[in-house]
Amino acid sequence: MNSSDWPYDAPPDLEQFQGLANESFAAMPAAFRRLCGNVVIHVAEEAGAALLAEMGIKNPLELSGLFEGVGLSEQGVSAPYPYPNHVHLYRRSIITEWRARRNVTLSQLVTHVLVHEIGHHFGLSDDDMHKIEDAST
Repeated sequence: MNSSDWPYDAPPDLEQFQGLANESFAAMPAAFRRLCGNVVIHVAEEAGAALLAEMGIKNPLELSGLFEGVGLSEQGVSAPYPYPNHVHLYRRSIITEWRARRNVTLSQLVTHVLVHEIGHHFGLSDDDMHKIEDAST
């Protein structure tokens, strides 16, 4: 575990993990956050069995985040999506990946997953997402 990033013996619980997600979002460029509008960020221990089955995923650790909703690139001007989009972050998958990688802090990994999932909201390319991540650190 990268103790310089998460200084406790145990990994963050769900409440602490939500705090990390909120901090990561707050560290993103202000212009990007404003464009996110009503995106709601949720954290859960892992994706549910029904969702995993629907996606054809057998191991819940293979899914670290999910965008749910209609991306801006798919919305029409005359008919915008009236409901908030949701980003789901799965704590167990992210913690497992963080423990396996020595070259990334937990905050960096949470930011990476969050930017990637929010990027689906905007229809961003991987290059665009990397630029936002770089600006968030």
